[in-house]
Amino acid sequence: MKIAVITGASSGIGVEFAKATLSSHPFIDEIWVLARREDRLLELKDLLGDKIRPIAMDITDTVAIENYKKLLTEENAEVSLLINNAGFGRLGNFDELKAEDNAAMVRLNCEALTLMSAVTLPFMTRGSEIINVCSIASFAPNTRMAVYSSTKAYVMSLSRAMRVELRPRKINVIAVCPGPMDTEFLKVANIEKGSSHTFDTLPRVNAAKMAKGSLKASKKGRAVYTNRLFYKFYRLLAKLLPHSLVMKMAKT
Repeated sequence: MKIAVITGASSGIGVEFAKATLSSHPFIDEIWVLARREDRLLELKDLLGDKIRPIAMDITDTVAIENYKKLLTEENAEVSLLINNAGFGRLGNFDELKAEDNAAMVRLNCEALTLMSAVTLPFMTRGSEIINVCSIASFAPNTRMAVYSSTKAYVMSLSRAMRVELRPRKINVIAVCPGPMDTEFLKVANIEKGSSHTFDTLPRVNAAKMAKGSLKASKKGRAVYTNRLFYKFYRLLAKLLPHSLVMKMAKT
């Protein structure tokens, strides 16, 4: 059975990835949507149809990961597409945020993504794809989002290295880097109007367009995908300029 697996699929761009995958990968038998909120996943199934398979789980729980691995084995699954989308951030100076929030970002954004990839890879074959949802925050360190931007730098580095390692197996790995989107992410991150001048002024990314563009870029074998010219330019600046200067320009 050919499947796609999407983490963090209960809201935001995760939902848009599920919608876009239905049209971009018509040969897929099932799309496994993973998140903690089962009610949201069931709503997604009602919306998109029987190809959607809701799996309520916390991917930071190692027992849940083991159960996921067992399910892949029992279903004789061939994972054609893995979208590591689950993640969250918090706005605030490092010493002002709760220590457990800083640690939780690392567990979900880095550790859980790494575990999901490692557990899923044995079930992937030639032509399979891994999409790691990164961020424009990976391009340079960001004050008031020190841990979040660091976790996304990890995702970028891991994605690039995995892509080279998996090239002989013809499995592409891409890091997709959206800018701010009007999704639940901003609320969870405590980024409300007035809390950050930078976030208030940055152009918003359309989640549906970002999901569709990411899937197209993955099929083309790209390594990194950023949409909107503004953020492509920022990515270039972050490559050319000292990060100390980029941090001042992007101060949140």
